[in-house]
Amino acid sequence: MQQRKAMLILHGKQAMNDDVRSAVAHCRKRGWTLDVRLTWEGGDAARLVDEALQAGYGTLIAGGGDGTLRDIAEAMGKAATQASLVLLPLGTANDFARAAGVPLDPSQALALLDQPARPIDLGKVGEQWFLNMATGGFGSQVTANTSEDLKKVLGGAAYLFTGLSRFSELQAASVELHGPDFHWQGDLLALGIGNGRQAGGGHELCPEALADDGLLEVSILPAPQDMVGALRELLGGGGLYVRARLPWVEIKSAKGLDVNLDGEPLQGDNLRFEAQPGAINVHLPANSPLLSRRG
Repeated sequence: MQQRKAMLILHGKQAMNDDVRSAVAHCRKRGWTLDVRLTWEGGDAARLVDEALQAGYGTLIAGGGDGTLRDIAEAMGKAATQASLVLLPLGTANDFARAAGVPLDPSQALALLDQPARPIDLGKVGEQWFLNMATGGFGSQVTANTSEDLKKVLGGAAYLFTGLSRFSELQAASVELHGPDFHWQGDLLALGIGNGRQAGGGHELCPEALADDGLLEVSILPAPQDMVGALRELLGGGGLYVRARLPWVEIKSAKGLDVNLDGEPLQGDNLRFEAQPGAINVHLPANSPLLSRRG
């Protein structure tokens, strides 16, 4: 019989969220022993994951935005644990959760505790891991420069507003990418390397990505002459993209490339991205679009 005991690692900003409190209470009424721990500063998520695993918790719940989910998934991936993860999306974008079909209502999200866990992949670059997507070029700048206040007012549309307001700053990055039977070199406006499908508040950069196939979808928006059209493609996910699904890809850029890993900034001139197959067990809906084998 499954041990009905879990730890919720909750972003500190959500401590007084009434919907979360109600969802936790409902889980306890259903027979779950559900303990709650709060993050306060950088490094807390990884520390709390380690404490939970040492204490023998077989199920963890990540409560927060995309960055919190990434931090907890990364810590579990590095620990190579058989413990499973439930996603409780509480951010502005919730990009991975939306693409995976995870409910945004806290009670419905926690109901996935009763859904069997499935092994899914994580992405890795250097010593950093990511759950959803690495973005580069102008797309990553938009994500990084969208203010928290604007997110509160506009929600996911804040990213679109920021992109339009920073239109004059559009700059191409000169890069070279190669992977198994794949090579591309030129100037790009935006780059997505996805375990999930969308980033930046709902922009579907990697529409064919699957989270359990051992591959990352590489999506390149070349820099065309028509910058207005290019911005439309960036925000609308149109047909100008160059795409491939690869187990790994290396990127070289003489001037360095700014990358965003689910909210975590990274900069480098020679980066290798790899899929980590079956790195973590996650409770997803049986019909999740990110699963190649749906239940």
